[in-house]
Amino acid sequence: MKKKAAVIGYGGMGGWHVDHILKSDVVEFAGIYDIKEERRALAESRGIKAYASREELLADPEIEMVTVAVPNDVHEEIVIAALEAGKNVLCEKPVTLSLESLERMIAASKKAGKIFSVHQNRRFDVDYLAMKQLKDSGEIGEIINIESRIHGSRGIPSDWRGEKAYGGGMLSDWGIHLIDQILMVLGFDGIAGVRCTFEHITNDEVDDGFSLWLDYKDGKRAYVEVGTYNFIAMPRFYMRAKSGSAFIRDWRENCKVAKCKAWHESDVIPVETAAGLTKTMAPRDEITLDEYELDRPKSDVHDYYRNFVRAIDGLEEQFVTHDQMRTDLKVIMKAFESVEKGGERIEF
Repeated sequence: MKKKAAVIGYGGMGGWHVDHILKSDVVEFAGIYDIKEERRALAESRGIKAYASREELLADPEIEMVTVAVPNDVHEEIVIAALEAGKNVLCEKPVTLSLESLERMIAASKKAGKIFSVHQNRRFDVDYLAMKQLKDSGEIGEIINIESRIHGSRGIPSDWRGEKAYGGGMLSDWGIHLIDQILMVLGFDGIAGVRCTFEHITNDEVDDGFSLWLDYKDGKRAYVEVGTYNFIAMPRFYMRAKSGSAFIRDWRENCKVAKCKAWHESDVIPVETAAGLTKTMAPRDEITLDEYELDRPKSDVHDYYRNFVRAIDGLEEQFVTHDQMRTDLKVIMKAFESVEKGGERIEF
């Protein structure tokens, strides 16, 4: 039986959630509330019920779950109010602005006996899923390092994302997605240290780009980069492993894999580069290397809602767990600490 759901916040992501709920096979749409009168009016002009207040929405006994899609600085207040009203809560990312705030939200969910999770929708990105599939299969061996980048050229958005008070900046906006993806590939356990630097090209108040390094106790490494002033984008993913490498130029392209079949060639012919010869950098041939593309993984982002509903019914564990939420946010907090200390590596 479908669960009745409402959305608090009818901006960009709030509208995205409404569109998906309206087409859902597991959730029935109840309505929205937005603090701005013009957005409530816009919803009603589209035939969508708009509650007059947050309190009215939360008092509706038919609503079983609430999606919170508002600026980051008010997540905690609204999530806790919804949990205390007996609703299961799905919150947009980043879940909140501090670990202490997150623990208060988790405590409220446990006290209410309700499901509380964060919407990590980019766990359904096909580029990330290709990298995770490759790692999980062991096809190219143990991972050495992975690089993840998102590049654009329009600067930081001119909405709340550009203001520190609202939890803006690219580390909180895009970084939380890319960090979560990396941890899904390399693991949420065993992180040893975090280092981060910010860019301020178009915005002095918050970061409009960042570079973040993660190292693990077992030697694995990750690099995450977001740039909003890149007129030529670098590859979306690059992975090195003990038996090969993998590469994705952008999310529209398949994952390209190069798998090493034999380490040594019987006779490496030197190649001429710019101003000299090299054996070290000589290209491999088909005798020692297999090169191929992976099929694009199948993905349906609405599986997040399907899982959430089944978690409410006690049939599945919630897709994004509290411990995963804690680790994602802890990486963000350590990254901010590193920036404050001039890009120093911070123990995890």
